[in-house]
Amino acid sequence: MNMRKMGNTGIELSALGFGCMRLPVKEDGAIDEQEAIRIIRDAIDNGLNYVDTAYYYHDQQSEVLVGKALQDGYREKVYLATKQPEYNIEKEEDFDNFLHTQLTRLQTDHIDFYLLHALNRRTWEEKVIPFHVLEKLKKAKEDGLVRHIGFSFHDDFDTFKMILDSFDGWEFCQIQMNYIDIENQATLKGLEYAASKGLGVVIMEPLLGGKLANLSPQVKEKLDPSKTPVEWALDFLWNRPEVSVILSGMGSEQMVKDNMLYAGRSSIGMLSQKDLDMLMQVREVYQTRALVPCTGCAYCMPCPFGLDIPGMYEVYNQTVNRSREDALAAYEALEVKADACKKCRRCEKACPQKISPLETMPQIDEYFANLREQLKK
Repeated sequence: MNMRKMGNTGIELSALGFGCMRLPVKEDGAIDEQEAIRIIRDAIDNGLNYVDTAYYYHDQQSEVLVGKALQDGYREKVYLATKQPEYNIEKEEDFDNFLHTQLTRLQTDHIDFYLLHALNRRTWEEKVIPFHVLEKLKKAKEDGLVRHIGFSFHDDFDTFKMILDSFDGWEFCQIQMNYIDIENQATLKGLEYAASKGLGVVIMEPLLGGKLANLSPQVKEKLDPSKTPVEWALDFLWNRPEVSVILSGMGSEQMVKDNMLYAGRSSIGMLSQKDLDMLMQVREVYQTRALVPCTGCAYCMPCPFGLDIPGMYEVYNQTVNRSREDALAAYEALEVKADACKKCRRCEKACPQKISPLETMPQIDEYFANLREQLKK
């Protein structure tokens, strides 16, 4: 396993981290506990030393599972990261209540890397500042409950820079980055700025919610076949010196094996200019075919009106690659259709990608209504 510096913390992390938002699940949606523990421990046994979870992942069961996986001596082998759901703080004591619940779930007396979860301008102004969250972070560190302080982020560059510059206690951050998103959210400029301030940078969504692993034929043909689409996407990030660790939500033994292999042959500066130019060409083609930038994180769920929102967007996005008949069949298989959206905007408020149902749902409804009529002729 190749190791990389976590900013100015003095800690070296494995190039690959285990993201515990997409663990293997059973048919009823519950975590497959035995399999999840097995693949987490297998990754650790092979050199991975960073495990990331959060309060609400897997219906609040991810932290519980991670706590079990890190028994039998595994806790001492890894740096453990989890996230405070500051967006749900309603009174000052909530911070401590969340933190102590997390310590209990994780069966540990401290968290190595503690993040404020999914920060944006609204949560900064409405939660972090009025409820003195930064002071509480400092106190938790002073008390030894957390070792390093950071935040994960979903907003624009200006907000990212503002948050970085507003608090001198940040030691690391977590941002969405892949070769498609270089100008989205924190942006490559934000990645470079965070590193210039000495912060470690954790990368999430390196495969854009799995989309860069399953490219359409028209996009995939632009990639050099000497590597898989997954390896190209990960290498784009490992190539950069600012990246401390890449998180992958691994849900199977094969994913672990493949990603560990790729991490083992990664290095800073590993890509040529020709490689980078190729990935930018792939990006250009991809962007012309992507209809809705959904990553499938499911923060928008459950919908109060019964829509499978990520499933709806996935079906719509696949219309660029499927036949009209297959596309309509996939849409008709959805139990609740786009016209059931009541524009309550609950999903929009929760969406890290800022996808607006006021725009997307009418588009989807109109598209499939027209397609239905065309196929009747």
